[in-house]
Amino acid sequence: MLIRKAPDLTYADITPRSVYLDRRKFLRAMGLVGATAAAGKGLFDLAWPPETALAATQFSGLIKSPFSTTEKQNTLNDVSHYNNFYEFGSEKSDPAKNAQNFKTSPWTVSVEGEVKTARKFTVDEILKLAPLEERIYRHRCVERWSIVVPWIGFSLSVLLKLVEPTPKARYVAFQTFYDPRQMPEAKYGGIDFPYVEGLRLDEAMNPLALLCVGMYGETLPPQDGAPVRMVIPWKYGYKSIKSMVKIRFQEKEPPTTWNRYSSSEYGFYSNVNPNVDHPRWSQAKERRLGEIFTRNTVIFNGYGDQVASMYNGMDLKKFH
Repeated sequence: MLIRKAPDLTYADITPRSVYLDRRKFLRAMGLVGATAAAGKGLFDLAWPPETALAATQFSGLIKSPFSTTEKQNTLNDVSHYNNFYEFGSEKSDPAKNAQNFKTSPWTVSVEGEVKTARKFTVDEILKLAPLEERIYRHRCVERWSIVVPWIGFSLSVLLKLVEPTPKARYVAFQTFYDPRQMPEAKYGGIDFPYVEGLRLDEAMNPLALLCVGMYGETLPPQDGAPVRMVIPWKYGYKSIKSMVKIRFQEKEPPTTWNRYSSSEYGFYSNVNPNVDHPRWSQAKERRLGEIFTRNTVIFNGYGDQVASMYNGMDLKKFH
């Protein structure tokens, strides 16, 4: 049995790491840039996100998870430069530019509500709750693009069991950090802040629901939800809340940001489903970041064996 040793570094100790890629120079040599640009800026950004330097802390002793896919991973540069994080801007390239001075230490996550033992966890305490795993998950955005990412963390259920939910707890609500001083671009986002999300308790306890502290062997970049976020691989990406500060157990279904914005477009469940279209576009296909052509979307994003039983007997179009 592999046991992860406690890290010598705390979350506050940051080691610089620069990532420089000259992808566009290579593409010009291959004659691809002009053709892609002709297809539009959006497609160009989807295929080849912009690039800047990153800083992170390395993890060691990661356990390889049996939940991982063997599909080709997107690069760190791809995943850290094509983001939806409206607190830092609504364009895909905005978070990488605007989140670099985001203060993520010190940080606590409050767990409260219908529990026997409400408590607050620091990031260092979270890192010690369980051995850290590398889980390579497919991630499907409601906007019809997808990525494959080697996330780092452990099942959320580990933390949830520690606080002992009461019999009244049927749902789990999540809340992200919000500070207008650090996130001035949020006022142009068009949605309410702080960002909130929610799951049924059985969904939150599913082993696939990942309490995530890193990716690509390192701590999370600010634009990808540092220092701690959720990753729910069978649901559309907006369910995987970033930069989380509060978890609350409750009896009633919690409000969620995008459902509050437009309930007909963004349901509470938001399971990946090629048979249930968004009112403004089909969900039958997706484009993998870095690729030109589309591929078929798979129900529950390919995780049906692990999660489909939670929705037995439900009308997945009604409860979208």
